[in-house]
Amino acid sequence: MISLGAAAGMATVALAMVLTPGPNMIYLVSRSITQGRRAGLVSLAGVACGFLVYMTAAATGVSAVFTLVPFAYDAIRLAGAAYLLWLAWTAVRPGGTSVFAAQGLPVDRPRRLFTMGLVTNLLNPKIAILYVSLLPQFVDPARGNVAAQSLLLGCVQIAVALTFNAGFVLTAGAVAGFLSRRPSWLKAQRYAMGTVLAGLAVSLTASR
Repeated sequence: MISLGAAAGMATVALAMVLTPGPNMIYLVSRSITQGRRAGLVSLAGVACGFLVYMTAAATGVSAVFTLVPFAYDAIRLAGAAYLLWLAWTAVRPGGTSVFAAQGLPVDRPRRLFTMGLVTNLLNPKIAILYVSLLPQFVDPARGNVAAQSLLLGCVQIAVALTFNAGFVLTAGAVAGFLSRRPSWLKAQRYAMGTVLAGLAVSLTASR
């Protein structure tokens, strides 16, 4: 059984992750604005399955593999940093658009929405790093089965992430409408998101 301190710590980390702009937020918000809340929620279901994949991997000891083979972890870390830098550039480059700006995305069927949500999450470097390097820090072998602790901590992370991501999906249209009437705010949001993403990339590159 995990301690309350471990659960609170995991919830805090999960909250910080979900509130930081990243691939999941960008996909869910843009899809919700373009195709509506229902499409956003179907996409979120795919994201949730991606979380389950990572949680299962953590519980079966995949993190130990990266401890034994450090260069594999470094490869994921650097690839994730490069992806975040690319997202930062797309946000701030001349002619770039805000995640809350209406975009001409094609209308997709539920199956594709679900699949894209799943793939987006599986390729999300933030989530990979969370499960590979952060979640194990809250596991205490002295408190019993390590796999069970990993599953419980993963459930805490998923509950926090899904709650706030659902909030983003349900309010994306209203926020987009508010920002569309204030072009300067929309531009500021682009640069703020680009700065945060670039900062995360630098931090990820420097971490060990």
